[in-house]
Amino acid sequence: MTREITHARLASLLAALSAIGPFAIDAYLPAFPAIRAELGATQLEVQQTLTVYMAALALMVLWHGAFADRFGRRRVLIGLTGLFGLASLMCALAPSIEWLWLGRALQGVSGGAGIVVGRAVVRDLHEGPQAQRLMSRVMLIFALAPALAPLLGAGLLAVAGWRAIFVFLAVFGLALAWATWRFLPETLAEGERQPLHPLHLLRGYRAIFGNPAFMLLALGVALNFNGFFLYVLSAPVFILDHLGLGSGGFVWLFGPAVAGMMIGSVLSERLAGRWSSLRTVGLGFVLMFAAVVINTAVSGLLAPAVPLSVLPIGLFSCGMAVAMPSMSLLGLELFPDRRGMASSCQSFLQIGLNAVSSAVAAPLLWSSTLGLASGMAMFAALGVSAWLAWLRLDGRR
Repeated sequence: MTREITHARLASLLAALSAIGPFAIDAYLPAFPAIRAELGATQLEVQQTLTVYMAALALMVLWHGAFADRFGRRRVLIGLTGLFGLASLMCALAPSIEWLWLGRALQGVSGGAGIVVGRAVVRDLHEGPQAQRLMSRVMLIFALAPALAPLLGAGLLAVAGWRAIFVFLAVFGLALAWATWRFLPETLAEGERQPLHPLHLLRGYRAIFGNPAFMLLALGVALNFNGFFLYVLSAPVFILDHLGLGSGGFVWLFGPAVAGMMIGSVLSERLAGRWSSLRTVGLGFVLMFAAVVINTAVSGLLAPAVPLSVLPIGLFSCGMAVAMPSMSLLGLELFPDRRGMASSCQSFLQIGLNAVSSAVAAPLLWSSTLGLASGMAMFAALGVSAWLAWLRLDGRR
C-alpha cells in the first residue's frame, strides 16, 4: 500500500533513484589507490571496474524501459533497486579484483533503472511545461549526487576503508527500494501496458532506433553529457596528478560542476512555459560553447591550478542542465505509447557512449588538461551538430 505523494516528495524520490548511477561511479573514485594496493591490482585493472560497470549499465538500460512498460513502473524500480543493494554488498566483500569486477557488473545491471523509469514516470504524469518543470526539479536535486558522492566516499575511505563505500551503497539501494514500495504510486495503467513478446519488442526497438529525429535528439544529449562526464571518468588523474590535490580535492571538480547543474536546472524550470524548447536549448548551447572556449584557453596557456582549471567545467554543466530536459522530453514525445522503451534507448546511447569513453577516450586524453579540454570541445561540437541536424529535419529554425 502506497501513501499519497506530494510533488516535492515525488521529485526527491525520483532524483534519489536517478542518483544511484552517479553514486556508484563517483563515490569510490577517491578509493582507487586503496583498492589497487589492497587487491594487488594495476591502475588499469581498477579503471576496468568502472568500464565493466558502464558496459553492463549500457546493456541493461535497453531492457529497463521495456520491463517497466510491461510490468509497471513501481514493480521494476523496487526489484532492480533491491538488486543494486545486494550487488553493492558483493563489492564490499570482494576478495580480489575479479570479484570486484563481477559485483560492479551486477551493480551496472540494476543501477540504470532509476533514471530510465523515472523519466517515464515524469512523462506519464505530465506533458509540456509541467513535464519540463518536474524534470528540471528532479535534475536540480539529482545534481547534488556528483558533489556529495566523492566527498562521502573520501570520508568513508579515511574513517573505515574503501569497503565501507560499498556498504553505504548497499544501504542506500535497499533504503530506496523500501521508499519506492512505500511512497511511489503506479503511474502506468494496466490497459496501457505493452507485451514482452520478442517480435513486439523487436518492432519497438526498430521503430525507435530507426527514427532519425529521435536518434539526433538522443545523440545530442549523450554527446553533450559526455563532454562533462569525460572529467568524471578522468577525475583520479585530473585531481590527484594534474592539480596535485589529495583525496579531499575532489570537491574542486564536483563542487563547480554541481553548482552549475543546479543553476542550469533552476533556469530550465523558470523558463518552462515562458520560452520555447528551441530557445531554451539554444541558451544551453551558448553557455556550453562559452565554457569550451574558456576551458581550452586556460588549459593551453596556463599551468593546471584551482580555481581556473575547474570553473569552465561548472559553466559547461550549467549549459548542459539548461538544454537536457527539453531535448530529452522532445525525444520522448515521439513515442507516447512506448515512453519506457524510448527512455531506455535514450539512456542506452548516453551510457554506451560513457562506457566507450571510459575504455578509450578518457585514457587517451587524460595525460594533460589540454587533452581533456579538447575532448570536451569535440563532444560539444558533435552535440550541437546533432541538434542542428534535428532542426533541419524537423523544419524549424
